[in-house]
Amino acid sequence: MSNDYPIPAGFLERETEIKKSRFIARVYPVSSRDEVREYVARAHRDFPDARHVCWGYQIGRPGSAAEAAMNDDGEPSGTAGKPILNVIQHKDMGDVLVIVIRYFGGIKLGAGGLVRAYAGAAESVLSEVEREVQQSLSQVQVSLDFADEQPLRHWCEQNQGVVEHIGYGSGVQATVLLPETSTDEFIAFCEARKLDYRLEN
Repeated sequence: MSNDYPIPAGFLERETEIKKSRFIARVYPVSSRDEVREYVARAHRDFPDARHVCWGYQIGRPGSAAEAAMNDDGEPSGTAGKPILNVIQHKDMGDVLVIVIRYFGGIKLGAGGLVRAYAGAAESVLSEVEREVQQSLSQVQVSLDFADEQPLRHWCEQNQGVVEHIGYGSGVQATVLLPETSTDEFIAFCEARKLDYRLEN
């Protein structure tokens, strides 16, 4: 079974107005709870006078997310974060955060109206954001000589690999992340240059 799944290709913002209330929806690709916190904090900084900053996210594969959470930020329980998360879960998209910022327009929407408004705001941004495929990555530990570092970096640039960490001692220790589809080519590269490698996953 392929581990690939769609994620948002980048940031997008859309605004809707319902009964004079403004709903500003933002979508971000996220891979950690720290990123979620940072983007939520940014929304509070960008809209300091907004009444509510509500959100929902899921990290990992759609349908079996490793982590998911939501926040109503002062709206009646279940009327903001839950509908946002429901829309995310129906979009078959992983590693995604949706934040909906609300400016109250003076007309109460009621619980049902709020659910529809927040779901609609999430829908507006998720239906328009470009998607890309999150490929499963392999992690490889490589021990090499200093002379091999540049060829290693060059190979990674050409093959969607990422040198995530590099350490220097008597030689060079590198941690490389690369798409699972490139693992065999990378092993062949290591063996051709007589590099010690260890596949982590």
